[in-house]
Amino acid sequence: MDDHDHAHGHRHGQAFDRGAQVHHREQADAGVSRALRIALILTSVFLVAEVVGGIVSNSLALLADAGHMLTDVGALAFSLFVAWLARQPATPRRTYGYLRFEILAALLNGAALLAVSALIIWEAIGRLRAPEPVETGVMFFVAVGGLVVNIIAARLLHSSAGHSLNVRGAYLHVLSDLLGSVAAIAAAVCARYLGWTLADPVASILMTALIVRGSWKLVRESVDILLESTPAHIDVAEVRRALEAIDDVESVHDLHVWTLTSGVVAMSAHAVVREAAVHQQALEAMTARAGEMGIHHTTIQLEKRALADCPPAATPSVQVP
Repeated sequence: MDDHDHAHGHRHGQAFDRGAQVHHREQADAGVSRALRIALILTSVFLVAEVVGGIVSNSLALLADAGHMLTDVGALAFSLFVAWLARQPATPRRTYGYLRFEILAALLNGAALLAVSALIIWEAIGRLRAPEPVETGVMFFVAVGGLVVNIIAARLLHSSAGHSLNVRGAYLHVLSDLLGSVAAIAAAVCARYLGWTLADPVASILMTALIVRGSWKLVRESVDILLESTPAHIDVAEVRRALEAIDDVESVHDLHVWTLTSGVVAMSAHAVVREAAVHQQALEAMTARAGEMGIHHTTIQLEKRALADCPPAATPSVQVP
């Protein structure tokens, strides 16, 4: 096979790979939307039952769980909308499309969880000072029902939560409700059989403390992405060494690595390659090396010498009459 045929076959293979990747991404997105939709329906239906059960039983743990479930409904609906929005094509005004709405959704979901958690802890402290009677029977059965619903919703979202901050935000909301249901069940058992009325607010505080930890991590990761920080799993110094180890690449500078959205890492760099005849070869090698390190969206500017070493362009004089 001559060089032309080999190059043509290589390009055809690349196009096939990109087409397969796009098809796989579309299938994955469809699966995520379906999981979010089912979880939203289940959560919305049970939210009403939990609010009624919390009021009837006078259980703060149930009402706390219902409060989280209310944010779940909003989070799942928002995540579902963002999942649809992120699939919309790019435009001349938004050349990356709407991918970063996923990060905004994760940030808002995490912030909402922190706000609701603060309110629940405030109410729980009040209940610790002045305990109130709880109807443990209603509390127990409603909490068990909530646990079942949240387990189903969590299983639906679990597989996608590790790949998408948007889904992870919704997953954390559901997981927080699952923990809330467990806490409510434990509180109902303690109050009924041990007579410990403080179990209800104590369970609320313990549940909320666990939720705050996951929510804060989600907020921090979202902010890091919006600030275009280097992804935690990538060492910029190692990336520079790997690129400079390529034949004909003299040096790499102005290197930046950041995350566009979940699973999409981008890089820009300037590379000094003295010989113009090997520019294409060096560019292909650098792109391939970046791909090996998980960076698949690259912008590399090749220079025969570093721009910083170039003399400044002459500034035309302007005469004022």
